[in-house]
Amino acid sequence: MSSPTIGVLALQGDVREHAVALAEAGALARPVRRPEEIADLDALVIPGGESTTMSKLAVSFGLFGPLRERVAAGMPVYGSCAGMIMLADKILDGRDDQETVGGIDMTVRRNAFGRQNQSFEADIAFTPSPDRPLHGVFIRAPWVESVGAGVEVLATLESAPHEGRVVAVRQGNLVATSFHPELTGDGRVHEYFVDLVRDAV
Repeated sequence: MSSPTIGVLALQGDVREHAVALAEAGALARPVRRPEEIADLDALVIPGGESTTMSKLAVSFGLFGPLRERVAAGMPVYGSCAGMIMLADKILDGRDDQETVGGIDMTVRRNAFGRQNQSFEADIAFTPSPDRPLHGVFIRAPWVESVGAGVEVLATLESAPHEGRVVAVRQGNLVATSFHPELTGDGRVHEYFVDLVRDAV
């Protein structure tokens, strides 16, 4: 499949930026807000935003059931920042009533790097592209505290004070990053995901 159809969950966050990056990687991107729009997607991107608000909106729109069903059936999903939290099986520092789609056997800590004014940029060692580091933008970002045996670590931070922190993972058809590749103009993460979708479909 040369141009898979990939939805971008359009509840909050960098929806347009992800759509542009997906299109540049050869996918057909479209916004998704309603449960019935999920059925005919080849894959989905869950963008950044505020994870508790995103969770509440997903409940209000009736999206969790269809999303969990498609994830269980093997649909590829990529989540960045809040999207990483949405794909985590366990959250630290979340609200008691906060729901996730789940699917990645990992524990993620919300706002692990600090508040908005502690946002930063850093180089990242990205396993699928070892020739040169990625430049990551971290905005109230989570990090991965721990992963299960079936989770592949794709990226870690390279410099202090957070050297070695896990900031990108993959489990099966699910990919998650702490950072925002859609904001940098570097298309490697989206290209990696679109290639994964082509293989899965």
